[in-house]
Amino acid sequence: MIRALYSLAWWLALPLVLARLWWRGRKEPGYRAHWAERLGFPDAAPSTRLTLWVHAVSVGETRAAEPLVEALLLAYPDSRILLTHMTPTGRATGAALFGHHGERVLQSYLPYDTGFMVARFLRRFTPRVCILMETEVWPNLIAGCARAGVPVALVNARLSERSLRRGRKMGALMTDAARAITLVAAQTEGDAERVRSLGAPTVAVTGSIKFDVVPPASALEKGAWLRERVKRRPVFLCASTREGEEALVLDAWQRAPDKPQDALLAIVPRHPQRFDEVEKMIAARGLSVTRRSTLDGGALQADVLLGDSMGEMFAYFAACDCTFIGGSLMPLGGQNLIEACALGKPVLVGEHTFNFAQATDEAVQDGAALRVADADALIAAALRLLEDDAARAAMGAHALAFAGRHRGATLRTVELLRQLIG
Repeated sequence: MIRALYSLAWWLALPLVLARLWWRGRKEPGYRAHWAERLGFPDAAPSTRLTLWVHAVSVGETRAAEPLVEALLLAYPDSRILLTHMTPTGRATGAALFGHHGERVLQSYLPYDTGFMVARFLRRFTPRVCILMETEVWPNLIAGCARAGVPVALVNARLSERSLRRGRKMGALMTDAARAITLVAAQTEGDAERVRSLGAPTVAVTGSIKFDVVPPASALEKGAWLRERVKRRPVFLCASTREGEEALVLDAWQRAPDKPQDALLAIVPRHPQRFDEVEKMIAARGLSVTRRSTLDGGALQADVLLGDSMGEMFAYFAACDCTFIGGSLMPLGGQNLIEACALGKPVLVGEHTFNFAQATDEAVQDGAALRVADADALIAAALRLLEDDAARAAMGAHALAFAGRHRGATLRTVELLRQLIG
């Protein structure tokens, strides 16, 4: 009964959902493409090839799925991966990461969570398994998979206390969905306990697949190219910043005393629709700004570099001297610090890191990351690191050791998935 009401709510909201999709398409044209897929009418033709379905909602989940997708393609050479997303940026990231596999990786948008759309999607693709990345739990999707005999695995699973409270407020809708998940591979024991408390029957701790992501050679080459444009300037990178954080960082940067005259501030907003807004914010403070998309072969002279490119975060990390991981100055939960650590970069984070609590806490304990209280403390810590080569080198070494120690989650996850795939 509760799921029926949930489905009714989806149908009633659908006109507004589609209108919002069209509205978002003004700034991100990708939202106006492939509408039929979102309604359960995929373009792809049926195939007799073994189909392993991986759902990665957006950019972060798609990048995290890379080691798993590559491992599955290797373990099942006669298979194809059906990779679904909810955002155009996630789809574009998937195309960039897996386009070289050709027909072995098929991309589509996930249909909206109504029984009709999900059932049509499952009939078209007939997947052997449904693999959901991190936090994606859709009640009708999971129920539809159960009816079709498709096992559901939630992998690289993370569930914060805040998300757990939200899930409990949804009552039986969420607990019924959790009980119907065949297998959960959680990042940490804390994540596992929270997922178990919702009723998931089979939960294992495998670690975070994100530790197994390998920086591609092309990204390191782009990083070297960016560094060449910067010359000898010290570079502080603010990565994956969220709304409200850029203003705090810029104001603190301008207030900071004794700042190196040639220091470069690089800001990469998490959401591409905010690139123009952040550029205006920088210019309004009297700072010169160059967008990554307009950077040519000459030396970078601007006060601020605005990262307005997608899929280049490894390149930005490679080019910087130290970095702040966004979403943590404000109560937004923080973003992933693993990629920066994997490149041996000193990491700074704010107080709000509940989305990646254990990884962040361990990085701080290991000396790979430093937690700061506010924007002024952030800029002060960054400037100290920019001026202290030995401190940067020590933090960078700790970061590399931290990242290396946690690798191996992909292989553990694939071994669990073999029980479902056969």
